[in-house]
Amino acid sequence: MSTGFVDLHLHTTASDGVKSPSEIVRYAKEKGLQAIAITDHDTIEGLEEAMAEGEKIGFEVIPGIEISAAHSPGSMHLLGFFIDTRHPVLNEGLKYLQKARAERNPRMVEKLNRLGIDISYEEVLGASGGGQVGRPHFAQVLMEKKYVRSFQEAFDRYLKKGAPAYVDKFRFEPKEALHFINEAQGVAVLAHPNTLNMNGYSELEKMILRLVSEGLRGMEVYYPEHSASEVAHYQALAQRYGLLMTGGTDFHGIEKNGLAIGVGRGDMKLPYSMVESLKAVRSPSF
Repeated sequence: MSTGFVDLHLHTTASDGVKSPSEIVRYAKEKGLQAIAITDHDTIEGLEEAMAEGEKIGFEVIPGIEISAAHSPGSMHLLGFFIDTRHPVLNEGLKYLQKARAERNPRMVEKLNRLGIDISYEEVLGASGGGQVGRPHFAQVLMEKKYVRSFQEAFDRYLKKGAPAYVDKFRFEPKEALHFINEAQGVAVLAHPNTLNMNGYSELEKMILRLVSEGLRGMEVYYPEHSASEVAHYQALAQRYGLLMTGGTDFHGIEKNGLAIGVGRGDMKLPYSMVESLKAVRSPSF
């Protein structure tokens, strides 16, 4: 059994990260990791480049995705690992999400303009490097034009949910998002369950039961923002319902607030056995 460590939750410039897919693959290898999963938001556009770079330098890259699903009061993200990127069901779903996102972004520009902020969609698109445009790219332009001093200020003042320039985005129901992942022969995992903002652990357990019935196969138990008590509870839930336990840093390419690829805030170092477990349950017939 391998003794290397892995990171199963990373973002690139294909969504809202700052390193290109090939850059983050090389960076992960330089940092001593054995494998990573690229899990960009609602897109698989960076996977071909990442996989090719992994093949070139002899480094394992797992094709993945992070799909936002409809949920209130918090937010729900579903990770898919070892997905077939050519599967038509997955691609049709993602095509719809891209269309909805393309309609959302100009509306955010309009809201910012009405607030007296001189910003154009072309500037935001430029900040994305031609990849999928998201709120971090708006924040980048706001910083460059000196309207805010930090990403956090950009979100707090203008971009977060409830802020003056925020525009909600379309999300599929969890059952639909799980269907896309499973149809594409992937392994569906609930990302960072603490962001669901459930009213107590009993409500979370009910949610997990429903998701399991709809095709959930795992839970991201290990995550930098999870407290020790949360990790213990998620471990217990995963064991109770036969869910795989995964983890990742949600690294976006910048080592900020002490967060680093592969190790989180210094004590993560997740074993390669997590990848082996994902491979073991992946089934084309699921």
